Amino acid sequence: MVSLVLLLPGRLESPLQQEAGLTLFEYLTLSHISEAPDRRLRMSELAYLANGSLSRLSNVVKRFEQRGWVERSPDPADGRYTLAALTDAGFAVVRAAAPTHLRAVRELVLDPLTADEQRSLAEIAAKLRARPVDLA
Repeated sequence: MVSLVLLLPGRLESPLQQEAGLTLFEYLTLSHISEAPDRRLRMSELAYLANGSLSRLSNVVKRFEQRGWVERSPDPADGRYTLAALTDAGFAVVRAAAPTHLRAVRELVLDPLTADEQRSLAEIAAKLRARPVDLA
């Protein structure tokens, strides 16, 4: 199990880099923003969802801002937080990369499993995701 967890991100990243020029972390960052209401998320929540540090995320989002894919602004609900909002150009990038990522997930994770095994995997993953994790 540990070897799978360690190998899978690299295997998912390779086609993204080759076909879309994105790392897996970059793709996940754009993808999570694209799925959020109004295509905007607090940076702290985005770091958690993308499984990265706030520092790493800030560097990636800064590059995305320079490319015109993301805009940052203070959260109007609480100015202590910063929002990352996906621009139309950023949405086009993630939309173009999504089929590559989904194909890799299907080939590496879903296709080798029967329908029953896929359901079991989904149940196990949901149980593990719901478990509180101490990140400190």
